[in-house]
Amino acid sequence: RQTGETVALKKVSLRRLEDGIPNQAREIRALQEIEDNEHVVKLKGVFPHGTGLVLVFDFMVSDLSEVIRNAECPLTPAQVKSYMIMLLKGVAFLHRNSIMHRDLKPANLLISFSGHLRIGDFGLARLFSEQGGRLYSHQVATRWYRAPELLYGARKYQEGVDLW
Repeated sequence: RQTGETVALKKVSLRRLEDGIPNQAREIRALQEIEDNEHVVKLKGVFPHGTGLVLVFDFMVSDLSEVIRNAECPLTPAQVKSYMIMLLKGVAFLHRNSIMHRDLKPANLLISFSGHLRIGDFGLARLFSEQGGRLYSHQVATRWYRAPELLYGARKYQEGVDLW
C-alpha cells in the first residue's frame, strides 16, 4: 500500500508444524539465500498474518502453461528460444547458488506483462552440496515432469533433475 506497487501475495498456513517444516519455509529460505536475478521470482517481503505468513512477490501476470493453453496458434520458434534462454539462465543461476528447484514445469515458469520469464514456486527446492552424499526424497516434482532417476526412486541425486 505504501508504494502503490502491484504485487502477488501467497498465504502460508503454519498450523500443522507437527508434520515437519512446511514447504513454504523452505521456499522462504531458498529465496532469501540468493541475490536478485532477473530470471528468478523476487521475494519482496514476508509478514505475519493470523496463524501464518504472507509472502510478497513481484507480480507476474501469467505462467507458461497458461500462455501455451491460451495461445491461438503454437508458439513460434523464436518464442520457444526466448523462453528457453530465460529458463536456462535462471536454472544456471540457481545451480551456481547450490539450489535444486526440483519442480520445474510450465505452471512454475511465471510470465510478466512484457513476456519476461521468471522461475517461481520454490516449495520443493533444496540446497545441495558438490559432494552429493546427501539423501533426498524421490517424490518431488509433478509426476509428468520427474526425471528418470526420481521415477526409479533414487535417493541420491543432484541438480541434473532440474534439466530433465
